[in-house]
Formats: sequence, C-alpha cells, structure tokens
Amino acid sequence: MTTADNPAPDWTGLAAPGLEDLERMAHGAVAGLPPIYRQAATQVGLRIVDFPPQDILEAMDIDDPYELTGLYEGTPLPEKSVSDQPMGPDVIWLFRRAILDEWIDRGDVALADLVGHVMVHELAHHFGWSDEEIAAIDRWWE
Repeated sequence: MTTADNPAPDWTGLAAPGLEDLERMAHGAVAGLPPIYRQAATQVGLRIVDFPPQDILEAMDIDDPYELTGLYEGTPLPEKSVSDQPMGPDVIWLFRRAILDEWIDRGDVALADLVGHVMVHELAHHFGWSDEEIAAIDRWWE
C-alpha cells in the first residue's frame, strides 16, 4: 500500500530479467555447489530459452509450456559406461518464462534462489542424486 510515508518504488527503466541474467544466476548456483560436484557440474551444457521447444513439449506430453521450468537432457552419470557411444553433451535447459511465472506466483523467494533450485534439481538427474542428497545440497526452502 502506498502512503505519504511509504511511497511507491520507482520502476522506471527496469525490465524483466533476461536470458543472460538467468544464465548468471545458474552459473552462481553451480559455483555454490559442494566442491566434490562443482567441476563435474561445469561440464554439463546450459541452454536458457524463453520456452521449451515444441518437440520437447510433445515428447513429454506437456500442453502448457509454463509447466516446465527446467529439463536435463542426457545420460545420468550412474548409467554411463565407457563402452557407450557419445550421443552429444549432457545439457540442462532452463525455461525463463516458466521460471519467472513461478517466481511471481510464489512471491516469497528470491529469483536467484529459484533459479538455483531448478538448476540443482536438473543436476540431480545428471548426478543421480537421491532426495536426501538433493535436500543436503539445496535447502532453499529454509
């Protein structure tokens, strides 16, 4: 509520966080990982786009692109074998518009924390982490 003692903030010149902003936040989340995981996490590709490509939505049987904030695309480390033929780099996708939409809906978490949470969740697929391991690394709800 705006009052004489509490004027409305000046939003002039401000814009929604862009793709580069989310990329910086995602890299910050990787930098904050425990050292045992940090280097391996930097080897996973990162793609940040506004919305998931249509082929991804179709493959996952998702109608609403706002339902998907992130996606791990690759073979989890526990399932990899030296005899596997490389199929391409492992990649984490972050979907900016869905992340921003969730951030607005929540209204109680910093955007960098939410991006970090999505990033850790996708890295969990890569590393094959259990729920307990995820909770030990990502305590963003506290």
